Amino acid sequence: MSPRRVLEVRPGDQDSQKWRMSLSEDAFDSFIARDGDAARKVFGEGSLFSPLLFGKFFDPADAFPLWDFDSDNLLSGLRSASKTSVDWHERDSEFVLRAELPGARNCDVEICGEKGKVIEISGKWRGRESDSRDWRTGRWWEHGYVRRLELPENANWRKIEAYIDIDNFIEIKIPKNISDSNIHQKKDAEPKESEHV
Repeated sequence: MSPRRVLEVRPGDQDSQKWRMSLSEDAFDSFIARDGDAARKVFGEGSLFSPLLFGKFFDPADAFPLWDFDSDNLLSGLRSASKTSVDWHERDSEFVLRAELPGARNCDVEICGEKGKVIEISGKWRGRESDSRDWRTGRWWEHGYVRRLELPENANWRKIEAYIDIDNFIEIKIPKNISDSNIHQKKDAEPKESEHV
């Protein structure tokens, strides 16, 4: 297993407009043509950061409800064509997302949780000239990438863990809130001593 490092998950800066720029499906065409393979790898089909997320146009600045979809169904066509670099699933105690971060060694990756409703994964290329105050409100895809994901209602966003592997994969674990009713259900499901034979 490759070494991995922990990424800090910090509270968002509460600026929901920072990635706002009207996009159309052809907004990336000239950029991808100019930046070639690197841009295609980041924003191409099957990437978590593609504006054509799983075959349908979805602006990366909008919060995508990823966990509303079963990954086996949504990704089946992309998997059979070996075109996907993302996977997610739900366990009893957590949600798990694993996605390739193309060029992760050459960018600064940030993970933010916003008010318990959205998690934002973003990266800024190192060595690209930009005004750090406003690059996100311009043609931000020339400076980095973003994907905003809507968190499930039962997600405990304060305990999110994120890791990046040396092979450029990010893994995000989002624990579920364990409510008192869930604890009582588990206790009720356990057999009482008098029921053991």
